Amino acid sequence: MARAHLARPTDAPPAAHDPSADPETGPAPALPAGETPLLPPDELPRHVAIIMDGNRRWARQRDLPELDGHAAGVEAIRALLRHAVRRGVPVMTLYAFSRENWARSDDEVAGLFELLEGAIRSETEELQAQGVRIRLLGRLDELPDATRRSIGEALDATVGGDRLLLNIAFNYAGRTEIVDAVRRLVASGTAAADIDEGAISGALYTAGLPDPDLVIRTGGEQRLSNFLIWQSAYAEFYSCEALWPDFGPDAFDAALLEFASRHRRFGR
Repeated sequence: MARAHLARPTDAPPAAHDPSADPETGPAPALPAGETPLLPPDELPRHVAIIMDGNRRWARQRDLPELDGHAAGVEAIRALLRHAVRRGVPVMTLYAFSRENWARSDDEVAGLFELLEGAIRSETEELQAQGVRIRLLGRLDELPDATRRSIGEALDATVGGDRLLLNIAFNYAGRTEIVDAVRRLVASGTAAADIDEGAISGALYTAGLPDPDLVIRTGGEQRLSNFLIWQSAYAEFYSCEALWPDFGPDAFDAALLEFASRHRRFGR
């Protein structure tokens, strides 16, 4: 018996999730002089997203105040960014502060804002030298004025960075991002029939960027915690036991090598 013709949906997900359909990141960023590549450019993830978990546990294990753990986490970011540039990763997104984190104590939340502000102020010149451009993802209008000003200055100062685009997810939540995207489409007058995956992707905070190929979570947990939940639909997930302040270049290389060893099928 001949099989009946199978009518496929016109917006079938495989087309939307094919990496070849993602926005281009441009040519692979040039590696610093004398740097030996870990992997061929076509085996590197174009976008690495990291859930930086374990700062407070790291501090508790050392009988330190929790804010000291967050400060150690900021130091880990500095080292990792230099290494990511050396490895030629073009886009990275770090989960720095979720909207759920507002439930923490006033002292911890205020301390986190101060750490972000101080890190941006002190590291802007270094980021410029490394060729790093900063973008922020999240509801920035809910942040304190001083934090917004520091962030704005850093965004302006690093706009010419061409080696690594660094997204800092701050006051961010994945479901909130989708809500904001839908509101943006409605406010623009987009007809219901015109709302598809491409329209929603184009209204997200990450519009114009490739979806993450690799999501890393430190601290041993195995969940996304409301982080890039739309964009990570087909990302490879990598969890490691290291707490974030202990996650260094070798651990990052291990994640890249694990990513390169996986065969991604995208439902095919």
